[in-house]
Amino acid sequence: MRTETLDTLDIDIDELVALRRDIHANPEIAFDEARTSELVAAKLRGWGIETHTGIGKTGVVGLLRGARGPGRTIALRADMDALPMEEEGRPLHRSMRQGVFHGCGHDGHTAVLLGVARHFSGRRDFTGTILLIFQPAEETGGGALAMLADGLLSRFPFDEIYALHNAPHFAPGTFGVRDGAMLASCDELKIRIVGVGGHGSSPEKTKDPVIAAAQLICALQTVVSRSTDPSAMAVLSIGSIHAGTTSNVIPSHAELLGTLRTFDETIRAQAKQRIETICAGMALTTECAIDVSFYGSSPATVNHREQAQAAARAAVGVFGPENVLRDFAPLNGSEDFSEFLLHKPGAYVLLGQGGVYCHHPEFDFNDDVLPLGVRFFVGLALARLAHQGDTA
Repeated sequence: MRTETLDTLDIDIDELVALRRDIHANPEIAFDEARTSELVAAKLRGWGIETHTGIGKTGVVGLLRGARGPGRTIALRADMDALPMEEEGRPLHRSMRQGVFHGCGHDGHTAVLLGVARHFSGRRDFTGTILLIFQPAEETGGGALAMLADGLLSRFPFDEIYALHNAPHFAPGTFGVRDGAMLASCDELKIRIVGVGGHGSSPEKTKDPVIAAAQLICALQTVVSRSTDPSAMAVLSIGSIHAGTTSNVIPSHAELLGTLRTFDETIRAQAKQRIETICAGMALTTECAIDVSFYGSSPATVNHREQAQAAARAAVGVFGPENVLRDFAPLNGSEDFSEFLLHKPGAYVLLGQGGVYCHHPEFDFNDDVLPLGVRFFVGLALARLAHQGDTA
């Protein structure tokens, strides 16, 4: 890690770490980020930053207007929500809320953006505006759309947008950004099977939804193995099966939950259609009613080339050229930051932190990389404000 990281940052690192750990200890799930939003808004207002709350229910927007007058607007986004899971690690700042846990590092992302706000609150010698977007509900895939539906683009127009996510699979002091696809699309799916229940000793008198579910799980594997071009990436996984309550009763209902991931919108549409076709065919075969629905959907996160290259240039000044990774495989995870990229150019980047992977029950954001994230965003924002591009 480069030791000169703090030299040009007007922030108190101890305060930033304390903020991050406070958010970690008080996690809130999607659209329930009331305390986190209040904390963010209070800090922004305390630093003299124009602050707007309630954007997309619990979202917060801060505007940092440069002292040199109007110009371009660069948006920086952080997600605030936690996961509905139990923390198994034992840090002193561990979650105080049962079944809720910052297992993906959004506490760190929020702290990074607060660090950017603190730095620029006293250093506004730039032209243009820096827009700070604190987004709710990334984990459920609804927060970005909620903010957009609440008029984010019309109320706070911007030219470009950037987001940062911790990357446990990259070492601390490293940084990653790709041109093009960074993350996969996401479609969660629910398959509801309704049959006719009965005694386990007389299956001929039933329409068994368990048998239908079992056959569906096998048949759905052909969506990828037999219906998708082998050169294209697609993943379809069934992660939950619910049916019945005891051993000798054939239930009347069964439910499957799964997830579909791709990098290509054509493949995505074909896979969803194929899932629907297989479910319809299985309904005929088993004489059960089968309904499939998709939810929690977001498109693939695809970086715009110019903005990805700009992010890489800014990262070189923070991490050194040898630690800026450009040639790596896109990730199968998904992000609703992709919804913003459908409207405005931008890039999604990765901040190396090491440790266990996101969503692991012992995950914790690496506080050592907080100043690196702040410095990256500060340098990137200044560089893009100075860039003579089109304005919104």
